[in-house]
Amino acid sequence: MSDIEALKKELPPFQIFDLIPQYAAQGVIDPERIDLLKWAGVYPQRPQEDGFLMMRVRVPTAEFSSATLRGVADIAEDYGRGFLDVTDRQAFQFHWLTIDKIPEIFERLEPLGLHPKGACGDTVRAVIASPLSGLDAREILDIRPIARSMEGTLNGNPEFQDLPRKFKMSITAVPELEGIHLINDIGFLAHRVNGEVGFDVWVGGGLGAVAHLAKRLGVFVRPDEVVEVAQAITAAYRDHGYRVNRKKSRLKYLIKDLGVEKFRELVETEYLGRRLQDGPAAPVARFGGNDVLGINPQPDGRNYVVVATTVGRIDPFKARRLADLADRYGAGVLRTTAFQNMVIPHVRTEDLAELSAELEAIALAPKATLRGTTIACTGTQFCRLALTETKARTANLVDHIEARFSDLDVPFTINLTGCSNACTRYQVADLGFMGANKTDPDGTVHEVYNVHLAGSIGQAQRTGTKLKGSVAAERLNDYTEAVLSDFRAGKLPGESFVEYADRVGHERFTPDAVLAPRELVGV
Repeated sequence: MSDIEALKKELPPFQIFDLIPQYAAQGVIDPERIDLLKWAGVYPQRPQEDGFLMMRVRVPTAEFSSATLRGVADIAEDYGRGFLDVTDRQAFQFHWLTIDKIPEIFERLEPLGLHPKGACGDTVRAVIASPLSGLDAREILDIRPIARSMEGTLNGNPEFQDLPRKFKMSITAVPELEGIHLINDIGFLAHRVNGEVGFDVWVGGGLGAVAHLAKRLGVFVRPDEVVEVAQAITAAYRDHGYRVNRKKSRLKYLIKDLGVEKFRELVETEYLGRRLQDGPAAPVARFGGNDVLGINPQPDGRNYVVVATTVGRIDPFKARRLADLADRYGAGVLRTTAFQNMVIPHVRTEDLAELSAELEAIALAPKATLRGTTIACTGTQFCRLALTETKARTANLVDHIEARFSDLDVPFTINLTGCSNACTRYQVADLGFMGANKTDPDGTVHEVYNVHLAGSIGQAQRTGTKLKGSVAAERLNDYTEAVLSDFRAGKLPGESFVEYADRVGHERFTPDAVLAPRELVGV
């Protein structure tokens, strides 16, 4: 049994909320129980010895009011030195917090409808709910009521506070647009079969150092069964998942060993007490690895506007301006996406130009460009596990390439992460960069990036090819620009990068092959 497993048996993890006021009063966290702070959404920030904390806060159904966004901005400003991030699981994240202020932050979050309980730790994380719910004409049904029920039944539930590892879910009713289910432990995709609405269910997705894409359970689940089925699958994982080696404790390893058919049988016989209806696959998203960007029509004649943040970082000033714009041009509500972007829904067509100009003025214009399809993790600025800087470097990369490649006729995804843990899913991007360190004979350490090429959670449904060699951090812009230039010059109309890379060969894009002809080697 690992140390964290022993700790969870000693103290049920959600009881950490009872201890936090004590830690706050003393100004000291019990080092033996510091890992349990994750269940309250709290992590030590890098460097840990400085005592600062970061906090992740769940956004139920990904929807919130403009007043909530202002409240989040105030918390970031009052306690977190103005740092506010939108994560790739639709959450908000604060930095520079101290333990003495955590109870105050909890109190300020409660009236905002937000809470960090279960945002991290070995429990059911926030359910990714399609940010298009109730907005897009292609939607099968509005999944927000189901997502709310899942949040209330699974997230923060003591029955699921001690899972073998973290557990992630997603639900969408526009499967031809979104492929996020492939990298979640459970993914529900609404579709119609013979005129009836139900859900295709996928299980066992997860990235990290060893990536597994989810597999179809082979069922057709009615809307009123979704929460029950989610509970059953979660309970099966809780009781049968592996707990000895944390590196092999995710559901994906249980599915790999049992097989999806045996796992389905386990869920049906031991947890549901009935056999689920067989069902076909839902439609596949061609470009599932990115948001639906820009300005999009709603069925009611209004529009939803996807605001492309830069790698998820948005300061309190911009957050308040967004809240004001949502009030002025929308209906006073916003949404977060799984790609570090935000959405202002319910905008009248006659207001689009003015809203776009207002967004342009704060560098948040709704352009369908590489800015909206590039994501980055926290990196060495705050994360104890990261090996490379990420946010500033990726923002610089976006600034470098955005205008140069605004004419691409297909989306192109760039995911950059500071280590192998895949917090920003580098294995399923057109260009996935994984941070690493390279040590010279004299002991000098360089930040480099391994390249994973032409992965996709869209139609291709595959992890990328890990290329030989690496890209030095200072050559990241050059490498990316060269790959994009090659793609634009050689692609066919409408051809995706996955299709192009398969046609010309992946070895064409190794760092040596790309950089050497441009005389950029020699790092």
